[in-house]
Amino acid sequence: MSLTVIVDYESGNLHSAEKAFQRMAAETGAGRVLVSSRPEDAVRADRIVLPGDGAFPACRAALSRATGLFEAIEEAVTVQARPFLGICIGMQMMATRGLEYRETPGFGWIGGEVVRIAPADRRLKVPHMGWNDLVIDRPHPVLTGIETGDHAYFVHSYHFRVADPAHLLAHCDYGGPITAIVGSENMVGTQFHPEKSQAVGLRLIANFLGWSP
Repeated sequence: MSLTVIVDYESGNLHSAEKAFQRMAAETGAGRVLVSSRPEDAVRADRIVLPGDGAFPACRAALSRATGLFEAIEEAVTVQARPFLGICIGMQMMATRGLEYRETPGFGWIGGEVVRIAPADRRLKVPHMGWNDLVIDRPHPVLTGIETGDHAYFVHSYHFRVADPAHLLAHCDYGGPITAIVGSENMVGTQFHPEKSQAVGLRLIANFLGWSP
């Protein structure tokens, strides 16, 4: 039976993510969903989901403190090429570095840096919080059935500025373009929360669970 592991490194409430993934796994026959902090579960997972709430440095430090966990994730994703989905800060940490509060090294899986949102319209508040329209930049299996104009739920003050435009799958507009989805090889990441994005988020989750890069 296929196993999807949602990584628990004490960075955010995983309840809604767990429920959404379990629901779509049951509906699509995608196997078992397990929330775990154990490196051995990450190594044996068929696909890995890395959530993250809060600040980039804090999430990076929390993951590093979990003995052997990042190393297990990196082995599964970069060596074994297991499908990976990063959510919010879990997506941002795929970058080369983050610039929130201080410069913090990321995973370096997708080139680029995480920078503060700077809307051209000063009336727009930061953090960017609430529903926004997606603009699809490139087709991808995880975006099947999702179109430009579909809504997703965001809550963040920083976003991933990719070095290579080919890695930008979707963006939204908030006084300028804001990265919404990135992707490279067996890795994808969403700045928005699919587990909170109703039908669009559930569709993306279902697509990820059925994705074989």
